[in-house]
Amino acid sequence: MRAVTWQGKRDVRVENVPDPRIEEPTDAVIRVTSSGLCGSDLHLYEVLTPFMTPGDILGHEPMGIVEEVGAAVPDLQVGDRVVVPFQIACGNCWMCLTGLPTQCETTQVGSEGMGAALFGYTRLYGAVPGAQAEYLRVPQAQYGPIKVPEGPDDDRFLYLSDVLPTAWQAVAYAGVPKGGSVAVLGLGPIGDMACRVAMLQGAGRVFGVDLVPERLRRARERGVETFDLRSFDDEKELVAAVRDRTDGRGPDAVIDAVGTEAHGSAAARMVQNASALLPRKLSGPMAERFSVDRLAALYTAIDMVRRGGTISLSGVYGGMADPIPLLTLFDKQIQLRMGQANVRRWTDDIIPHLTDEDPLGVDDFATHHVPLSDAPHAYDMFQRKQDGAVKVVMRP
Repeated sequence: MRAVTWQGKRDVRVENVPDPRIEEPTDAVIRVTSSGLCGSDLHLYEVLTPFMTPGDILGHEPMGIVEEVGAAVPDLQVGDRVVVPFQIACGNCWMCLTGLPTQCETTQVGSEGMGAALFGYTRLYGAVPGAQAEYLRVPQAQYGPIKVPEGPDDDRFLYLSDVLPTAWQAVAYAGVPKGGSVAVLGLGPIGDMACRVAMLQGAGRVFGVDLVPERLRRARERGVETFDLRSFDDEKELVAAVRDRTDGRGPDAVIDAVGTEAHGSAAARMVQNASALLPRKLSGPMAERFSVDRLAALYTAIDMVRRGGTISLSGVYGGMADPIPLLTLFDKQIQLRMGQANVRRWTDDIIPHLTDEDPLGVDDFATHHVPLSDAPHAYDMFQRKQDGAVKVVMRP
């Protein structure tokens, strides 16, 4: 089959690889009909290269048609249309039953000290072949895949794999009171959808911050009060502008949907780049012990949120030696919640909103649909924020 493979920093290629097959009774194999390109994939494209191996198959946002089912997967049949969550979880362990499938005790990558395995996401999360491919082996298929009806285009349901539950959890963790205010930093796919979810759930004011005109326009058209980073000389001016609209206090909650890709510390970027240039045997250990993030977005969130407010982190951070202003966090009594989205924890709440009325705007959420063969160009375009690319969907 054809699949998108990682070959090095900013180097992805579409190559022929072996077809997946059933390896365990709890496996299924699907023929992928759509696969999203996620902002998290860009971390592999540039920042998390020490944890990648040439030939790794990328992608973690798939849906498709079931082609083959293992003997221990009673609820799937060949021909079922399914969305596959980005995390691999069993559904039966204590963590899964507690609503934390990202910490699944069956698939935890214990050798790396990490949580549940993920599709297409570094050796830290199991080096499981990913979903930007023609076919996908789905472990723990007795729990993961979500059956969806025939009829609507893939885009109606595709985002159940990641974007929708990640945004939903970001808002849930933010704890925005009814009629309250929330600021979303970063209006890429997750931040954009988090704004929509917050408004759907009754937030009184939603502020969105970004510097890409297309992203700002999309959010503004849906009623978000937007702030263009390019209009401010520094972070203090931005924070002051948001406080001016919240009685001088700041918003009740801030969602950081940027993570370590934030425009910020040149020193942190230098450390990230330096580790990527080291020999593979050295780069991984260095990144694990001494890695730092570009923390501009998080620092802004800490400054911006009102005293006693909540910060919800959905943007990916990977540093092990990050300087955190605990004095400020403690003094302001800020609550901090974070983590990979627990997909199946939220999907039953989300599905009722995936109707023909389309209140979350999923049907036209993608800005680009491309064939799998165009993946190298799609990664480059998305990373450079060119051609208005906000969400890219690949069709094998």
